[in-house]
Amino acid sequence: MKHEKEITIYDIAEKLKISAATVSRALSGKLTVHADTRKLISDAAKEMGYRSNNFASNLRKSTTHTIGVLLHELNSTFMITVLSGIEKIIAENDYDIFIVHSAESGVREVKNAQNLFHKRVDGVIASLAFDTPDISHFDAFKKKQIPVVFFDRVEEKSEGIKVIIDNYKAGYQATEHLIKEGCKRIAHITGYLSRNVYDQRYKGYVAALKKYKLPFAKSLVVVNDLKKESCQHAARQLMELQSPPDGLFVTNDFSAAICIQVFTAAGLLVPDDIAVVGFNNDTISTIIEPNLTTINYSGFAVGEKAAQLLIDMLNGNADVSANKTITLDSALIVRGSSLKKKA
Repeated sequence: MKHEKEITIYDIAEKLKISAATVSRALSGKLTVHADTRKLISDAAKEMGYRSNNFASNLRKSTTHTIGVLLHELNSTFMITVLSGIEKIIAENDYDIFIVHSAESGVREVKNAQNLFHKRVDGVIASLAFDTPDISHFDAFKKKQIPVVFFDRVEEKSEGIKVIIDNYKAGYQATEHLIKEGCKRIAHITGYLSRNVYDQRYKGYVAALKKYKLPFAKSLVVVNDLKKESCQHAARQLMELQSPPDGLFVTNDFSAAICIQVFTAAGLLVPDDIAVVGFNNDTISTIIEPNLTTINYSGFAVGEKAAQLLIDMLNGNADVSANKTITLDSALIVRGSSLKKKA
């Protein structure tokens, strides 16, 4: 397929029989060009299909005015609301967003980070994939003093700026709630413990069991990729135990909803036979029956905070090499899926 030639300021200048410098100044809105001439040039540019090359212009200024956003998934309400928070702050500061997606692959994440670096983004906001072994692929940004803000899934012991919640506390609260509803054998389905969010929620789960003197059993803990088929298998695996659980804490609302479907199809009653708590307060938590008890934290607030921290660094109002962790609030939302006492 043959592409049409890209129109340049030189094409406009030739058509109007004026200098390219005058065209450039006019299209940049410079008042040194007479208003009538600016209008003439603007009309010609529109008629000829001229597109301004902001990218090239910004490169000459050593900036692209673009923020790279590196996500591990795009199919959750939480991540969509994070993006909304990021977009709000970025748009208010006249930056553009370039989004890349690792699809839970550390290998793809490394390639995406390299892509953002070579796209010359001014800064990066990132959440890590399941199997990202380390964050050395962000070293190139650090060497160039390009700010990076990590959110949600982070390397807690690494240097840099991070925006998270207290996942340990949230895991403890979710498990404690099930205990207070009378559950004695509480199972836990979680993502890979190499990631901070799942590791800390798991530790909160273990701590709550210990505090209330309930036994910990390895058979009640399932670690997987939290995909539909994996969680269906996990739910069946738990039901087939000689002493099945009467409570379940899942670190993802979608996965919790899948488990409820499996339990219901098998004839179990939720929460009578098994009470269930999820995590994230995704839209599905109010669609599944019974409605899902979950841990709520605002993805929008996470996105806003991460973006504002990045903008502050770009504006010189914060140190690019600073090391700090911002911990945002979370809260337990109690719904029908866990209320054994009322049931």
